[in-house]
Amino acid sequence: MATATRPAVPQHDSERTFERLVHEGQQRIGRSWWGQVATGLLGGVDVGTGVLALLLVEHQTHNPLLAGLAFSIGFIALTLARSELFTENFLVPVTAVVARKASLAGLLAMWGISLVTNLVGGWVVTGLVIVGFPQLHDTARELAAFYIGLGVSWKAFALAMLGGFIITLMTHMQHSTEHDGVKLVPSVVMGFLLGAGKLNHAIVGSLVAFAALHAGASFGYADWLGLLGFAVLGNLVGGLGLVTVLRLLQVPDKVAAERGGAE
Repeated sequence: MATATRPAVPQHDSERTFERLVHEGQQRIGRSWWGQVATGLLGGVDVGTGVLALLLVEHQTHNPLLAGLAFSIGFIALTLARSELFTENFLVPVTAVVARKASLAGLLAMWGISLVTNLVGGWVVTGLVIVGFPQLHDTARELAAFYIGLGVSWKAFALAMLGGFIITLMTHMQHSTEHDGVKLVPSVVMGFLLGAGKLNHAIVGSLVAFAALHAGASFGYADWLGLLGFAVLGNLVGGLGLVTVLRLLQVPDKVAAERGGAE
């Protein structure tokens, strides 16, 4: 007598997204040191393109909404060119580590490399922007004054949490589909929110500050380091706490199965 076969249980969209995150997270952490350096440098360069667009439109229109929309060019470049921001690694490789497909040490090394190389790439591009467009000097100094003026405050921390949350949510939305055209939607929307809302994002705020420093800002690199440190802390809390942890709690059985299979 033939034994009836049990029909396969269909996967939910959140489970398929989890599998994509684990697979790509393994690839990201498993890249060579030089591969991670190149990817991080390109990420800073791509966002620097968005900063150029932000400064140009702000200078011409003095309209923060149009400038924020222009800034999304940088995130379109990130998506299509397959480069990465430091904050984009708050979800994908973390998921791989939680699933025991990659090591915590590898994750921490990736964070360090991506942060430093994003900043180096962005510093170079903003320097070229300021040299090539001297008319943007005043605009760069004015925009950077906002970020530096946040200081160490609850407002700065709230904006930093939102910055980490927005980019990590963008990453999750992009991994919910395999179509490049659809992935551009969160790139534009979240890039707009980040630029128009002047959210305290470690890389974006730093690149605006770099542009101002290249243009002879009244503040120095010590002030920028204070901005960076507080922004990184808030971005981590917002990205990991408001998105990554809650998304993993959506698929507890899938997480348990991956962890069990890795033992």
